[in-house]
Amino acid sequence: MGKPTGFLEFKRETLSRRPVIERLKDWKDVYQEFPDQKVRTQGARCMDCGIPFCHQGCPLNNVIPHWNDLAYRGRWKEAIRILHSTNNFPEFTGRICPAPCEAACVLGINEPPVAIKAIERSIIDVAFREGWIRPERPAARTGKTIAVIGSGPAGLAAAQQLNRAGHHVTVYEKSDRVGGLLRYGIPDFKLEKYLVDRRVEIMQAEGIVFATKAHVGVNIASDELQRSYSAILLCGGSEAPRDLKVPGRELKGIHFAMEFLTQQNKRVGGTIVDAEKEILATGKRVIILGGGDTGADCLGTVHRQKAASVSQFEIMPKPPIDRSPSTPWPLWPLQLRTESAHEEGGIRDWAIATTHFEGDAQGNIKKLHAVRVGPAPEFKPVPGSEFTLDADLVLIAMGFTGPTRNGLLDELGVALDSRGNISTDEHYMTSVPNVFAAGDMRRGQSLVVWAIAEGRKAARCVDLHLMGFTNLP
Repeated sequence: MGKPTGFLEFKRETLSRRPVIERLKDWKDVYQEFPDQKVRTQGARCMDCGIPFCHQGCPLNNVIPHWNDLAYRGRWKEAIRILHSTNNFPEFTGRICPAPCEAACVLGINEPPVAIKAIERSIIDVAFREGWIRPERPAARTGKTIAVIGSGPAGLAAAQQLNRAGHHVTVYEKSDRVGGLLRYGIPDFKLEKYLVDRRVEIMQAEGIVFATKAHVGVNIASDELQRSYSAILLCGGSEAPRDLKVPGRELKGIHFAMEFLTQQNKRVGGTIVDAEKEILATGKRVIILGGGDTGADCLGTVHRQKAASVSQFEIMPKPPIDRSPSTPWPLWPLQLRTESAHEEGGIRDWAIATTHFEGDAQGNIKKLHAVRVGPAPEFKPVPGSEFTLDADLVLIAMGFTGPTRNGLLDELGVALDSRGNISTDEHYMTSVPNVFAAGDMRRGQSLVVWAIAEGRKAARCVDLHLMGFTNLP
C-alpha cells in the first residue's frame, strides 16, 4: 500500500485540462502534464483495503495497489515492470480508458477514489522519458507463423504476446497506417498519434511484421492466409455502424461519425482528403445524434473545425449527477459524465428521438424533426413536444452493430452469434479450425482496455493450441 494515512491526509487530484480558448486552436492533448511529486502524493492515497476491488473493475486485472505503492515511493522502474506485466499499452489506457478501476475503488465508497488512471499514465510516461522501454525480442523462435488481422488494440496486444512466445507474427491492416481505432477512430486531442507510432516502432524492432493496405477478403484472399499460416487471429473490430432509418436519411450532409472522425484524423496526420468526399463542420449548423464517447469525439472535432453551432442529442434520459442507486459500488456507475468536449461549447440534450429529416431542392439536409420521448424501452413520444432544428451537417454516432460481414467473414465462413459477432468457444477459436477471434469482433463494441484484455487472452489460447503448452499470462 501507499502511505497508511495517505487517504486521510491528501485529497484526490488528477490532470488538469488546458484552457478551452487555447486547446480549441490545435489538435494536441487536452491535458497538461502531471508533476511526478503530485503522482507520488496520489499514490499515497491507495489504502490497505484488504480486497482490492480495483482489480475486479479492471478488465486487464492490473495489479493496481502494487504500482500505486511503487509510484508513491518513487520506484518507477519497478512500477512499470508491474504495470507492463498485465497491460501491453498503458500509454493508451492511461489516456483514453474511462477507468472502471476507479469506479470500483474501495476509497470511492465515501471519498473521491484514488487517481489510478493518472498514476498509470505517469508511470509509463516516466518509463519512456527515462528510456526504459526497449524492444524485447524472443530468445528463440518456434517456427510457427501467425496472421493477425486488424491492428487495433486487440490485434496489437495479441501480436506482441504471440511474438514474445517466439512465433513469427504478421499483422494485416487494411488502412494505410497501423493502429485501427487508435489511429483513425480516436481524435488526436484525446490520443496523439506519436504514441501509436512509438509503440509500433518498438514492436517492429521486436520482429513483428506489419502489412498495411492489406485488406483481407478484398485484395488478399483469406484462403491464401489459411494455407500460409499456422493460425489466424481475427481482430478487425466492430465496424458496422448503427443506422437511423427514418425518412430523409438519404439526404446529403448526413454521415456516420466514423466517416467524419477518420477524415479529420487523416488530415492531422498529413493525408490529403479527397475534396469531393470531404466532410467539414466549418461554418455549419451541426447536429450530433448519440451521447456516448463517439458523439463526444465528434463534438470536440466540430468545435475545432469552427462550426457555426452544434447540438448533441441522446435518446436516453439524462443520467443523475451522482451515482444511481441502480448501479451501487463497485459497479460501473450510471451517472452524468462531462468530457472535455462538453466544456468547449454546444447544446447537450437528452430524451430526444429523430422522426425525420427535411432537405432542400438540391437534396441537402436543412432541418431535423424530433420529439421528446419517455424512458426506455418504449421511448414513447411526449405529446406536443415535437420540434425542428436547422441543420447543415448531421453526424450519426449511435454505436455499432458488429463486424462487417462482407469479404473476410464470408470467405472464411465463420459462425456468428445471435448478436452478429463472431462466435468462438472458450479457447477463442471460431467454427473454422485454426482461426481465432478477439476484441470487438468477438464481444461487440467495447472499450480499448477490453480489447487489449481480449487480445492477450486470445494470444494465450493460440499459443496453447499450437504448442500444447503456454507460458503466456
